[in-house]
Order: sequence, then C-alpha cells, then structure tokens
Amino acid sequence: MTNTQISGRAWIDLTLLAFLWGGSFLAIRTALDEIAFLSSVTHRVLWAAIILWVVVLIKRIPIPTSPRVWGAFLIMGCLNNVIPFSLMAWGQLSIEVGLTAILNAATAIWGVIVAAMIFPSERLTLPRAIGVFLGFIGVATAIGLQNFASFDIRSLAQIAVIAGTLSYAFAGSWARAHLSDHPPLVAAAGMLTGSTIVMLPLAWIVEGPLPLALSAATWTAIAYYALASTALAYILYYRILAAAGAGNLLLVTLMIPPIAIALGAWVRAEALSPNAYLGFLILAIGLLVLDGRLSHALRKIMAS
Repeated sequence: MTNTQISGRAWIDLTLLAFLWGGSFLAIRTALDEIAFLSSVTHRVLWAAIILWVVVLIKRIPIPTSPRVWGAFLIMGCLNNVIPFSLMAWGQLSIEVGLTAILNAATAIWGVIVAAMIFPSERLTLPRAIGVFLGFIGVATAIGLQNFASFDIRSLAQIAVIAGTLSYAFAGSWARAHLSDHPPLVAAAGMLTGSTIVMLPLAWIVEGPLPLALSAATWTAIAYYALASTALAYILYYRILAAAGAGNLLLVTLMIPPIAIALGAWVRAEALSPNAYLGFLILAIGLLVLDGRLSHALRKIMAS
C-alpha cells in the first residue's frame, strides 16, 4: 500500500474527519437513550441524503438515471449503511462508546482480506498477512478472551459490531467494482438514498413511525451524526482521498478510538478495561504494518 505525501491541509482535514467520526459514537449513544436503534439509523441516513443531494444540485453534478446504477447504490447502501449502522447501534446499547470505536477499527483488517479474495491485484503479501494477524489478535484482546466463552448480551453486542465492520469491508470492494466511475458526492448521496429506501419502511414496521417529537439533546445528537459525521464527513473523506491517497486515509482509523474513548469517559463516565487499551495498541501496530508506514520507518532506521 503506497503512501503519498500528506500536505498541511490534508492533515487538517484528516484530523477534522477523525473528530467527526470519533464524536459520532457518543452522539449515536446519546440518541439511543430516547429512540430505538433502527429509528436512529433512519434519522442518520435520511437527513444526510437530503443534505448531500442539496450539495449535488448546487454544484450541478449530473445525476445518473440508469436502473443498474441505482441498483448498485441500493446494494451499497445496504452494505455500507443499513447493515453496519444497525448492528453497531444495537451493539452500543450494551457496550461502551470507546470499545465500539476500537472494534470499528477492524474494518481495515477485513477490507484487506475481502479485497484479496475479490481483486487479483490485492493479493495477501507477507507484510499484509502479518498486519491482518496482529489486527485479529488486537480485536480478540480488546473483546477479552473470557467473553468468547460466554454468549451474554455484552459479548453478542461486540460480535454485532465486528459483523458491522465486515459489512463495511464488502462495501469497500463493492464500491471499487461498481461505483468508481461516478462522482464521489453522487455515489455517497445515491448510497444514502438507497439506505433510506430500506430503513424507512423497516424501522416503521419494527418500531413504528419515525419519531420526531424528541428532546433537544436527542435532536442535537441526530444533527451531529447525520449532518456532521455522515454528510460532511463523506465530503472530507473524498477530499482527503484525492489529496493524500487511500493509504494515508488509513490513519484516520487510528485517530478515531482515542477521541471516542475520551468523549465516552468525559460525557458518560465510561471506563474501559486494560484489555481494551492493550487490544487497541496491538490493532494499531497491525494497521501500521498493513499501511507500510512501520516497515518503511524501520528500513530508514536500519539504513542510517
């Protein structure tokens, strides 16, 4: 995985994106105090889709009309939003904000495995295999080996979050195979529209009409995770991708958990076990191995 030089502007965008996504875990958990988890996901994709379509119209970006393209948007919406958002929101009912963010970092590990299975050019080299192995060890440590033996609601919640990261990985490969020819804003708006088409009736059937008579705190949380950490975050994501490359985007995965952990401790007085911190450290090393940054730094040290 090659890395391009990160400019000062890209670092600012990367840091902002990490804060936006790091704060989303707390915002979602806050909304879940008042609304059910499927309704929380529906609020997220609905309002984010509306905002992104407004941006698309303002920029006068052509909107695709092909049923095949909209079918791809729908599948992408299920893989990247409906499944992972729902699983993670349900999981957050039983586990801490910070632990959810740590487990979410496993997305990059699954992404490498899924890409290696689908794309011949993404073969699993020895450094990548080592990174994947370390990543799995880190996730297992963060969950706590004792939780694998008892399938209580907490362990099931952690498994749900991990399953959500696996869905994210398949979404990345689906986007690469079917959506790479479309402008990023249109792809994001189309994906969120597909998500809304699925989530609105699903939430209505399971939980009833979408709740709108909510407290100011809940609406603030919804506004944050729908507008800031979804709509604005997608815009930042693609800007960083263009400016700094896919390899450097991996850094945001390492920056999110400390932010989420700090916010969870500050706002909800959450405390994580030492296993969670050790697991994140091992996972972070695995991600750096995957990224190639660690081996590059070691080569420079040995050459000097």
